[in-house]
Amino acid sequence: MGKAKFGIFGDGKEVAQLAMAKVFKNGDFRSGYYRDQTFMFAIGQLSLQQYFAQLYAHTDIEAEPASGGRLMNGHFATRMLDDQGKLKNLTESKNSSADISPTAGQMPRLLGMAYASKLFRNNKALHSFTNLSVNGNEIAFGTIGNASTSEGMFYEAMNAAGVLQVPMLMSVWDDAYGISVPQEYHTTKGSISKTLAGLQRNEREKGFEIINVKGWDYPALVEAYLRAEKICREEHVPVLVHVDEVTQPQGHSTSGSHERYKSKERLAWEAEHDCLRKMREWIIDEVNILPDELDDIEVEARKVAKEAKEKSWRAFNESMQADFKEALSLLKELSSSTVASNELNALTEALEKTQNPIRLDGIKTVKKALRLVRNESNAAKTNLINWLKRVEEENEKRYSSYLLSESEEAALKVEEIKPSYKEDAPEVDGREVMQAFFDIALARDPLVFAIGEDVGKIGDVNQGFAGLQEKYGELRVTDTGIRECTIIGQGIGAALRGMRPITEIQYLDYLLYALQIMSDDLACLQYRTKGGQKAPLIIRTRGHRLEGVWHSGSPIGMMLHSLRGMHVLTPRNMTQAAGFYNTLLQSDEPAIIIECLNGYRLKEKMPSNLGEYTVPLGVPEILREGSDVTIVTYGSMCRVILDAAQELDKVGISCEVIDAQSLLPFDVHHSIVESVRKTNRLVLADEDVPGGASAYMMQKVVEEQGAYRYLDSQPLTIAAKEHRPAYASDGDYFSKPNPETVFDKIYAMMQEAEPERFPAIY
Repeated sequence: MGKAKFGIFGDGKEVAQLAMAKVFKNGDFRSGYYRDQTFMFAIGQLSLQQYFAQLYAHTDIEAEPASGGRLMNGHFATRMLDDQGKLKNLTESKNSSADISPTAGQMPRLLGMAYASKLFRNNKALHSFTNLSVNGNEIAFGTIGNASTSEGMFYEAMNAAGVLQVPMLMSVWDDAYGISVPQEYHTTKGSISKTLAGLQRNEREKGFEIINVKGWDYPALVEAYLRAEKICREEHVPVLVHVDEVTQPQGHSTSGSHERYKSKERLAWEAEHDCLRKMREWIIDEVNILPDELDDIEVEARKVAKEAKEKSWRAFNESMQADFKEALSLLKELSSSTVASNELNALTEALEKTQNPIRLDGIKTVKKALRLVRNESNAAKTNLINWLKRVEEENEKRYSSYLLSESEEAALKVEEIKPSYKEDAPEVDGREVMQAFFDIALARDPLVFAIGEDVGKIGDVNQGFAGLQEKYGELRVTDTGIRECTIIGQGIGAALRGMRPITEIQYLDYLLYALQIMSDDLACLQYRTKGGQKAPLIIRTRGHRLEGVWHSGSPIGMMLHSLRGMHVLTPRNMTQAAGFYNTLLQSDEPAIIIECLNGYRLKEKMPSNLGEYTVPLGVPEILREGSDVTIVTYGSMCRVILDAAQELDKVGISCEVIDAQSLLPFDVHHSIVESVRKTNRLVLADEDVPGGASAYMMQKVVEEQGAYRYLDSQPLTIAAKEHRPAYASDGDYFSKPNPETVFDKIYAMMQEAEPERFPAIY
């Protein structure tokens, strides 16, 4: 009837999913994709009415608990958080992590959920967390289509699972196509199980168990999943179940038809081997149920489905009727008290005749009506304006809430505690501050663990974890392979299950390998589940300045545009970094902390309350007071700007230097504009490309904070070159802002304002 915008379905996979559901137990986790509707029905975590509610985009989480209408149909999730945003007892429920559309994007998170079981089983200090795990006996179930196994994330996650030996039960629904593209374009040897045969374990080598089964053979499917479950749950060995000869009778989605690309022979084979037809034959032949009885069951099933669809549609429609009717009533009231009554009557009549109206119809009509009476003033107009304000506020909650945590554990609610120092506080290398902090964090909470390349045995490349693997064991401080995407995935999955992972990307330049999963999965998790799930993962990396193209990057603009929904923190030194870690470990939100690469050997005083003090998010700090120009920066640029400010002071230019400290969020109290009100000039400096983070900061200060009102000079951005930084000291100097270029640009700004006082230098 055209009531839904889009549909994508799991027809042809029903029987395999029924078999898999038989071994899915309380405490288990699913990380699948958009064809798993039958599985979700079978485990009791999706009703028919909820299924249709998602199809219609019903925004009530009672009606559509997976996403509150924010995701198209086929995106499944269970609500793992209570009304206060705290984790429920995950061992008492069947759990589904929130789906995403990007193919194979579910794989990194799947690895992490399975990895959590390994930690819960092998770390005895975690056995008391009985609301999170029963000694690691939980399986992480993954599903994927055969074509999506071509994605790098699939191979990376499968390899990592084999290395880690985690209880990951991976099912591939193989229908021989990827939309219109046949198998020979996707997979070596035309079979993912043949491609991955090298992962098969044997008597001498650990690896995967690989099981092949036909998608229409129900008894064999049940046997296959019983075997797979036993291996996974008892032995903690990953299992690949390759479900072959699956059909997809609906085609990819409602936007296409498989008759366009499948041969007549293939279509005939699919009709013959449809799993529901085959299961009906098996029931008649082996279970001895008469065809007439099955016919009656099918008739009843269609009736139940139709009733659920109609009930869901009525509920969706009724959820908007009160606002719709009120808008009509107020429009008619306004029409009777205005000179524009003819035009208003036409608008009202058109709205009244709208078939299946949705929220935007009322909003659009009301705004057109208010434009017509913009020069009038009466009670009816005021009532309509009040209606508009109310529904827009309600729609903000419906469609834009939970970008960040709204619980009492939100990072912005963590109380600030200043660092304190003893009189004889030693000055140490910055790396020693980090090492001492991580020691405290690991000691106080057994749920905290750290993973990453070189993090374990050598304590990371800059020694932040030096000696801590030896002290806390390999389960707490762990080396990984070179696989940035699934390092993040390990953290996401473990954080979903209540752990507090710190996952390291060795250098900021290599964040690109993990950016997609950070953006599509981690950053939007609370948003796309409307507060139903959370993953408070801390991503640790280092960047800004070191040596050359791939160790000196500062792609902050890329992150700011991609990672809304998580915090981006840029401490200028290790003391600030430790304070951010303390804040985040008290919160329930994900974040990335970018430590300064050139700061590990710089001297800092060791705080006496290293494990307690917190640095608030979104609160800039004035590093140097001044009266002529406000300079806002962050990270390693703080030292560059302070050096330049010292030189500018010698020629009579007084600079107020502000460290933004965090970029997401940015200056939540709008303190920077107060500095601009004093100096009347604004410079925004960083090491990103022109138009990157400096332009973001300018929009925040000039537009959002209204600093344009107080400017006597054009606002200025100072950024790096558009190319990557060249190698060596000269390369760094000529690629990135340096004290001399900062001096020159700010001097030129002042020269334009007072040319006699500041004559040309060059």
